[in-house]
Amino acid sequence: MGAFKILIADDEENITDVCTRYLQREGYEVLSAKDGEEALQLWQTEKPDLIVLDVMMPRKTGFQVCEEIRHNHDVPIIMLTARGEEMDRLMGLTMGADDYITKPFSPRELVLRVKAILRRMMRQGTGEGLSGAEAKEDTGRISYPGLSISNVQRTVLANGRKVELTVKEFEMLWLLATHPEQVFSRNQLLNHVWDIDYFGDTTTVTVHIRRLREKIEPNPSDPLYIKTVWGIGYKFEGRGEGTA
Repeated sequence: MGAFKILIADDEENITDVCTRYLQREGYEVLSAKDGEEALQLWQTEKPDLIVLDVMMPRKTGFQVCEEIRHNHDVPIIMLTARGEEMDRLMGLTMGADDYITKPFSPRELVLRVKAILRRMMRQGTGEGLSGAEAKEDTGRISYPGLSISNVQRTVLANGRKVELTVKEFEMLWLLATHPEQVFSRNQLLNHVWDIDYFGDTTTVTVHIRRLREKIEPNPSDPLYIKTVWGIGYKFEGRGEGTA
């Protein structure tokens, strides 16, 4: 397999230049775009493995680019947002972004986030590099009444309907569903799913849980599967069979 291809879209040339250098040192192939239209064109022609999108760009915003891509594909997306702009972070996560980084940021932090997401993609997709209980957990299919999850094919069926999830949404659902009745705090979910000591806040988890419920629950306001444990976090409640 060749080098992973990363697309960075930001109208600040100094940001794309320094991030490109850091990512290339790690062996990644890097593409850059200076506006949203160019980002969409490069995504369509080059099919990058991961996209880094600045929120505020000419021609099309990062939000618009993210939304258009999510209509067609679940490629991992990291959003770059201004420090303190919580609404930007919430908007990006709601539109399907997998992660966000607030400006100004260290290029090393971006590299860590990119590595973590791609590492999880490879593990979830192949089951390679795992052993013991972790390997067993990261392969196979899980079925509950009205819900079926395949980790090998990375597909989810809810009441017979195929559900499209982003990378992080799938990973969070898989983690919860493979540990039924276990309560996870929001910080635990951040560290498990994002695979590093996360620098953000737990809003990320709250938004992903809400999106998951909207996609898999018959009634998101009264969930059957993903339950809130008040003051702690969340747990998966499935009245049926476990790992197949």
